[in-house]
Amino acid sequence: MHFTNTFAVAALLCASAIDAHLSLTFPPPFRSKDNPYAVESQIDYSITSPLSPSGDNFPCKYNDMGTPGGKSVVTWAAGATANWTIGEGALHGGGSCQVALSYDSGKSFRVIHSYIGNCPVAVDASADFTIPSDAPAGEAMFAWTWQNEIGNREFYMSCASVTIEAGSKARDAPAVAFASRPDLFLINLGNGCTSQFRLR
Repeated sequence: MHFTNTFAVAALLCASAIDAHLSLTFPPPFRSKDNPYAVESQIDYSITSPLSPSGDNFPCKYNDMGTPGGKSVVTWAAGATANWTIGEGALHGGGSCQVALSYDSGKSFRVIHSYIGNCPVAVDASADFTIPSDAPAGEAMFAWTWQNEIGNREFYMSCASVTIEAGSKARDAPAVAFASRPDLFLINLGNGCTSQFRLR
């Protein structure tokens, strides 16, 4: 009986860990089954898994910018409100998220919004953010990152190819210039920075 109970608990824990994984569904990331440009032979059906703890597949697990599978999936205007959506999974207490843009195929990122705590708020949920009014026009890599609050110390990242176009209205200069925006907060990627349990 003891063995059976132990096995049952272990099975529940394993199932919980598997369900904990999350990924973007919009904009559809590289190699996602939801991405209309994904090359069929390259589709990742485990796309919700975190990045390697060594960080060797940062950024994004896949960087398909400049390839047939890396065509832009959405156009956003500078200064406008945009949104992202995650798919099904387990929230594991939420955590914190960031969204960022890269104009050099993932060599550097500029954070455009941070969600500190309670992120994501629900599965199959969307969150809004504003494209900086001074974001350069052109092709860009959009990145969503998540550090879960409860569970294994992991780093989740999904990336999509997007197009930023000039805004249609004149707007005041932002308080922080796009080029001066912070880099992504990178953690649990073998870089010497690790999170504590119950990251908020």
